[in-house]
Amino acid sequence: MLRLASHFKAEAAVLQAAAIEAWPELAALSDAELRRLASSGRASEQRLIKLRGQARLVVEVGLEPDEAALLLYAGIASAQGLAQASHQHLLVQLGRLERSLTGMAPPRVDGVTLQRWIRQARSATTRPPN
Repeated sequence: MLRLASHFKAEAAVLQAAAIEAWPELAALSDAELRRLASSGRASEQRLIKLRGQARLVVEVGLEPDEAALLLYAGIASAQGLAQASHQHLLVQLGRLERSLTGMAPPRVDGVTLQRWIRQARSATTRPPN
């Protein structure tokens, strides 16, 4: 089941109407398909592109949807981008982002978790295609 944040209500409705109900289906959509979905005027093409980036991180790297969303808002939109990211730079960037979103709550992403995500992304980007 594809569960999106509440601020993606219009995009969720368009995806549901197109029978796109899982992260792998969303991740596989082409630019042309996203453009077609957005042509109804009910959903934003840019927001659909962001959601596809989130879906690709979920599918290709094995992240949870909320983890992929956090990376997306930190500027990481692909497994390749995560694989090439500087661990220290991204840790600082994620910390700033989390503080801006949650105030002084303890950060959800620590260095060990981030290293695991980067390893998973590197593994995903070096796999031979099926």
